[in-house]
Amino acid sequence: MKIAVPTRGDVVENHFGQCDIYTILTIDNQNKIEKTEILPSPQGCGCKSDIAATLRQIGVDTMLAGNMGQGALNTLTHQGIQVIRGNSGNINQVVENFLSGNAIDSGITCAQHEHHHHGEEEHSCSHNHHG
Repeated sequence: MKIAVPTRGDVVENHFGQCDIYTILTIDNQNKIEKTEILPSPQGCGCKSDIAATLRQIGVDTMLAGNMGQGALNTLTHQGIQVIRGNSGNINQVVENFLSGNAIDSGITCAQHEHHHHGEEEHSCSHNHHG
């Protein structure tokens, strides 16, 4: 298994479209991190770039991300990459959390940077604000 994490420093980049690099983690069959690589993102990370195809080519099948728009989510899913959103904090911690079965997709899609294509339904941000 290979996991991609949009990265800023050593933490998960909160906005998928703004990350500079991906951390690519190869997971062995004991569910341990076998190796960690850095993949720069020359054209940015958004749905306009071909990053989904690039990740697929190198064997990525899972992405642990912060927030992302529906366009980016569709692009990644179309490439057969499972996306789990709502991750934050230290990358190794996030990956360990996922490997131990504790990562759950937040289901939050931000419409802020959304480009609507014909035939695509409207989306809106579903962050819950308490207080």
